[in-house]
Amino acid sequence: MSPPSILIIDDEQIMRDVLTTLLSEEGYRIFSAGTGEEGVEQIGQEPIDLVVLDLMLPGQGGLATLEEILGLDPDMVVVMVSAYASIDNAVKATKSGAFDFVTKPFNNEELLLVISNGLKKRKLEIENRHLRRTIKGQSSFQNLVGNSDRIQKIFDLISQVAPRRSTVLINGESGTGKELVAKAIHNLSPRSGGPFVAVNSSSIPIDLLESELFGHVKGAFTGASSTKKGLFEIASGGTIFLDEVGTLPTDTQVKLLRVIQEREFRRVGGLENIKVDVRIIAATNSDLKVAVKDRQFREDLYYRLNVITLQLPALRERKEDIPLLVEHFFHRLCKENERSDCFLDPAVLKRFIEYDWPGNVRELENVLERAVVLSPGEGRITEDLLPQELLESDSVSVGELTLLDNGASLKDLVLQYEKGLITTALEKADWNQKRAAHLLRVNATTLNEKLKRLKIKIPSV
Repeated sequence: MSPPSILIIDDEQIMRDVLTTLLSEEGYRIFSAGTGEEGVEQIGQEPIDLVVLDLMLPGQGGLATLEEILGLDPDMVVVMVSAYASIDNAVKATKSGAFDFVTKPFNNEELLLVISNGLKKRKLEIENRHLRRTIKGQSSFQNLVGNSDRIQKIFDLISQVAPRRSTVLINGESGTGKELVAKAIHNLSPRSGGPFVAVNSSSIPIDLLESELFGHVKGAFTGASSTKKGLFEIASGGTIFLDEVGTLPTDTQVKLLRVIQEREFRRVGGLENIKVDVRIIAATNSDLKVAVKDRQFREDLYYRLNVITLQLPALRERKEDIPLLVEHFFHRLCKENERSDCFLDPAVLKRFIEYDWPGNVRELENVLERAVVLSPGEGRITEDLLPQELLESDSVSVGELTLLDNGASLKDLVLQYEKGLITTALEKADWNQKRAAHLLRVNATTLNEKLKRLKIKIPSV
């Protein structure tokens, strides 16, 4: 484990040198800055555990710097130092969120004790946050269903990027669950206590878009009878999700770029720069690289958004997840429609697996909802309740499904289908597990685990 890192923000070079020497001897990693602006920039680039911050700084003062630091990381431990040892200064600093206030010239032992206590507090908060995220993580992925390798990789990426403050770009076809992924990232992040604001850029009229995003002042245009906050202000302290970001007009792209770079914007018709602390998650179902090449999307904005990219697979690329998705939606839809007696005909599940789902998960959910609502009194979901395009789709031979006279649970049908499909793949691969895994597009280890769980025996050669 790397030692704790401390950032010293002080305009006096001698003081920075003294503190660097003192704290380095204690084994801490030290960073330093001569102004508040430089210090805030370093916090965005380096993993900092504690800040020693001078109260009297040129330009952006110590209290303003403290406010900006806590805006970036509400749990940051900040120890304020100052030669002006007034009770008023100490009260202002602690009320603003400082951990402690130490006067210059300070006693080395006193300062080291304050820093040690601050780092203990930081460690405890990180451990508590990790525990909260672990608990939240169990619910954050509930609506993201799948056991396929491709969707599991998405889960892993969500867990990795959620704690960071970097901008995320989610690529995927319509209906693949881009907003669900964005919500999971937000819920697993330090911003989970803040708002999550979703914006579908393509659904807002162009002439109202900037007003919706950035707000407007009274009299900015006809009908602006009062000053209004925009969605970026509403999302401050949390996350804003910009869906269909590729549809943004050029003028709005320029303003979005400014928000990302400067963390500030102006309301429509306003002159005041408004600071905002918000994480941006963008999504698109189009190829932004092509849009950049065609000069329909700004290249500089593309690279600002494309810091971390998540590519969501289409449903046809993870067909092994369809039975799980069907089970997930089916139980919920039956409950919502008060159909406790409904059950799914095996032929319907077979159709679902054979179909390519151009509308992806959203289309699958809609088809299931339609079938549940239209199902007759006994609640049996049969092929005649499916849309014509599913019935006309090209069929391929897959594992067979059968329904006993006394019926079967959807879970049993899913296991039955999975066992039949794996057996079919093994037969095609002459019972070679590695080749069968390739046919099923899963890892060999995943296939081996399924063979054990489903009790499928490999014939001896």
